[in-house]
Amino acid sequence: MPVMNGPLSTATIVVALLLGIWYLIRSALDRAPGNTDLWAMLGLSALVAVLVVVSVVGLITGDRPGDVTTFIGYLITTAAFAPVGFYLARLEPTRWGTLILGVACLVLPVLVLRLQQIAEATGG
Repeated sequence: MPVMNGPLSTATIVVALLLGIWYLIRSALDRAPGNTDLWAMLGLSALVAVLVVVSVVGLITGDRPGDVTTFIGYLITTAAFAPVGFYLARLEPTRWGTLILGVACLVLPVLVLRLQQIAEATGG
């Protein structure tokens, strides 16, 4: 893949899935998001930010995907998703805030996989 870092993408997907499952379990147990949950989401946000920076550097220096506009759109969405989930969970300090974190974490792997698919389709 010219623009996406494989191990970093895999780490992001695994962490997001594990956190997503954790948040869904806590939501089912009627638990509001605690400080640990919010810090974990910020950690995931930092991991996603590193992935996005590596992808942008790869986009500038490496092969470009066939549809650069779509790739950049997915990059922006991926970068914004975890912080927006964090913000919305802070606004809703009930079990629904934990559910918001869980859903945000389960959407992130889909976005990362889609970025990988777009990156594999290099232009020529």
